[in-house]
Amino acid sequence: MSNPFLKQVFNKDKTFRPKRKFEPGTQRFELHKKAQASLNAGLDLKLAVQLPSDEELNDWVAVHVVDFFNRINLIYGTISDNCTEQSCPVMSGGPKYEYRWQDEQKYRKPTALSAPKYMNLLMDWIEVQINNEDIFPTNVGTPFPKNFLQVVKKILSRLFRVFVHVYIHHFDRITQMGSEAHVNTCYKHFYYFVKEFNLIDTKELEPLLPYLGSSLS
Repeated sequence: MSNPFLKQVFNKDKTFRPKRKFEPGTQRFELHKKAQASLNAGLDLKLAVQLPSDEELNDWVAVHVVDFFNRINLIYGTISDNCTEQSCPVMSGGPKYEYRWQDEQKYRKPTALSAPKYMNLLMDWIEVQINNEDIFPTNVGTPFPKNFLQVVKKILSRLFRVFVHVYIHHFDRITQMGSEAHVNTCYKHFYYFVKEFNLIDTKELEPLLPYLGSSLS
């Protein structure tokens, strides 16, 4: 049976942003393959995120951050036609949570923006970080900056907001495309990973607990 979600995922026009790829032949490409293999083998997600005994924490985290960026990009790309200035004038997760944008360029103070504008700025901002060799060095063995995990925490907490917005405002579209199982699995993988390495404050994860709390125990 054809799955419209997968069709859109593999339709290059629907990809929200270009992927950051791991170059074949690099050690990080091998690490990426190792992480993917454990997932493809159907390993329990809680176990799949654990740091292998022969790997460095920063390398393991770097590979996963790039992977989550690519996946969440695709998920948002599939619903972006339904996320407009009109439908989503505020970047939020229901009436209780509103997310404001702040950066070091144009928006130096937290600023209320529409969801599509926020998403564009967010994806651009993350893309700059993960393509910066000083922050995400391509080869294993090149030292990471001292503030690497700090940078990662900010990236992941902002990526989490994409899940919040998609689940609370666009899940009907995800369901319509028959892709809720895919999105749920992606979110669980993300959740177990950030919990395993304490990369997002528990309080920040609260918006989705009413929706997915029981399945994450």
